[in-house]
Amino acid sequence: MKELIEMIAKALVDSPDQVVVSEVVGEQITVLELRVAQSDLGKVIGKQGRTARSIRTLLGTAGMKLRKRFVLEILE
Repeated sequence: MKELIEMIAKALVDSPDQVVVSEVVGEQITVLELRVAQSDLGKVIGKQGRTARSIRTLLGTAGMKLRKRFVLEILE
């Protein structure tokens, strides 16, 4: 999952070298923290959060197949 989020984020931003995805594994939920350059934050979030919502939907769907729950946090 970490690689999936990293690949999507790198395709969206202008500085793909500054994309960092860290994974915090819990008992029931795995939290994926996405960090991008300050200038690329709007591109990852999108208008009215549509891009971020789409990424979260993909993450939820893939998680259902793996029988795990994933949460995406976009950090500044």
